[in-house]
Amino acid sequence: MEENNELIKNTVEYTDDNIRHLDDMEHIRVRSGMYIGRLGDGQQNDDGIYVLLKEVMDNSIDEFKMGAGKKIEVTIEDDLRVSIRDYGRGIPQGKLIEAVSKLNTGGKYDSKAFKKSVGLNGVGIKAVNALSSRFEVASFRDGKVRRATFEKGQLLTDVTENTSEENGTYIFFEPDDTLFVGYKFQNQFVETLLRNYTYLNTGLTFIYNGQKILSRHGLEDLLKDNMTSDGLYEIVHLKGEDIEIAFTHTNQYGEEYYSFVNGQHTIQGGTHQAALREAIGRTIKEFYNKNFELSDIRSGVVGAITIKRK
Repeated sequence: MEENNELIKNTVEYTDDNIRHLDDMEHIRVRSGMYIGRLGDGQQNDDGIYVLLKEVMDNSIDEFKMGAGKKIEVTIEDDLRVSIRDYGRGIPQGKLIEAVSKLNTGGKYDSKAFKKSVGLNGVGIKAVNALSSRFEVASFRDGKVRRATFEKGQLLTDVTENTSEENGTYIFFEPDDTLFVGYKFQNQFVETLLRNYTYLNTGLTFIYNGQKILSRHGLEDLLKDNMTSDGLYEIVHLKGEDIEIAFTHTNQYGEEYYSFVNGQHTIQGGTHQAALREAIGRTIKEFYNKNFELSDIRSGVVGAITIKRK
């Protein structure tokens, strides 16, 4: 009986006061892992600061895919602060604040505005805003610019004025160093990210800290830039409406693949990569009508595949 009384005394109270409602920005800050995975300090290429960078970039890439803007300017100051300017259509100014601060708000729910998109639907840029100590957005459209600044997701200023600048969107963000403790952007990770974008979007040019990055031959350039030994024959490079592949054989041991879905680097592979491996092996085997093992046929293959899904 005494044990039961003691248990009742030690029971933690659970009342109405324990029920909390978090607004969109607060929820992202409290549960950042749900939105960007790990936080980190920038020493690993999957640390959170690169996810923030990618979320902004994906929106600019989507503008390029819709035929709006062929150049994106990226500047990183002191390995800490990021500015991105694209020359797309610009975020519709009447919904600018909602587009960068309200979850489940975005243009990618409308298939007319975006036929195919890389960015997340209504999530990505809000996470950048919430997890930054300072965030700025400007939308340039038809002689008007609307600018807004935020601090940790909270709106500070909102101004609309005339401008002579080209249409497009400008984003500045400085990750919150109370979350990303001791962070620094590593140049090699940023440059790899941008180069992958150009391989997947032939005709797109990045100006990264004054350096021009572009690809004229897509996945063929990816293989040439990453192969550690010469190919045994010219790279086979095939393109369809929603698929692109490139491959060759080298003298190296094993197989090496680069795969992407809707612009996302699928590091762990997937059914698209498995299908490419199977197709290379079976096509060569059937063409020569030889009883070769598929693993032997694929030995030394370096290949890449990208697919676009609606």
